[in-house]
Amino acid sequence: MAQQSKMTVGGLSFEWDLSEGRFLFEGRDSVLFWTSTAMKMFFDSIEEISGEEAAAVVLETTGFRQGQVVGDYFHKAGGISVLKAAELITNTYASAGWGLAKIHNLDVGAGTLEVALKNSWEHQINVAQEKKVGGSFLPAHYAGIFSSLLERSIWYKVVHYQIEGYDESLIRYFPSDQTIEKNIHSLARRKEAEKIRELEQLVDEKTADLHDMIQEISSPLIPVLEGIVVVPLLGRYDEARAEELLIKTLENLPRHKAKYLLLDLTGLNENFNQHAAMLIEKLAATASLIGTETLLVGISPHMSMTITETGVDLSGSQCFRTLQHGIHFALAQNGRTIV
Repeated sequence: MAQQSKMTVGGLSFEWDLSEGRFLFEGRDSVLFWTSTAMKMFFDSIEEISGEEAAAVVLETTGFRQGQVVGDYFHKAGGISVLKAAELITNTYASAGWGLAKIHNLDVGAGTLEVALKNSWEHQINVAQEKKVGGSFLPAHYAGIFSSLLERSIWYKVVHYQIEGYDESLIRYFPSDQTIEKNIHSLARRKEAEKIRELEQLVDEKTADLHDMIQEISSPLIPVLEGIVVVPLLGRYDEARAEELLIKTLENLPRHKAKYLLLDLTGLNENFNQHAAMLIEKLAATASLIGTETLLVGISPHMSMTITETGVDLSGSQCFRTLQHGIHFALAQNGRTIV
């Protein structure tokens, strides 16, 4: 077998040098890939790693920049008009297996044109991927080509894709301030926004879990002895938390057949405020309506001052310095004592 071979197809040169392991297209090093297998795996891997949305931007950016390289080549060649360059490009791409491309309605002055693509390698890959919509590489590629040829920013809009059941893909091109850089920044902002939304959702979920946990452990109802229930008041009470504790306590007192409700205020300390004072007053008043007497234990000097300032009336409840004193009192009322 010959180690070197060369042929011309459609005016374009193809050359192989097997001794060096090289393939040249128009005198330049090139490579060949199977479209529906090797190239499909390449596209699939990009999507798998970066996600479908980011992969589309990557391919669009790559296609556009490669198109700029092609456009710059013809633009710098000199003596080649835009119309002639467009003709050469489509012939070259057809010979290289890029599919059949036809350029219609090219208006150099207006910077507008249409490109029809049929059986492109990107279309074949998308078919192998079982996509419903075509890719962005080739549409962006021609935008890059004509941005360089026309020396102005050209962007595109896909009218329809071949994969949607049409004979060919049709793309319209026009001057625009849209750029691949803007698309990259837009994607970055969307990803940031998605991450923020995820974090916000996580915070909301954790806040809800924390709220449920606080509800579960906040001011528990503790039956210490028969007929005696202790409720330790902990932390700071606002209107909502005070109402919640009031309902929780009154719902459970009958279940424990409580004769005495001991409100332990030791855990309030500097957190004692008007809501807490009003809560104590309301708890004592409503508990008495269901036959439960309220005893207050652990009142500090600070609490005494706050109670006086707010005008809350706790005269109906007996007060004790410690929880132990309150429990001894409740037992004594029933003729019992701790030995």
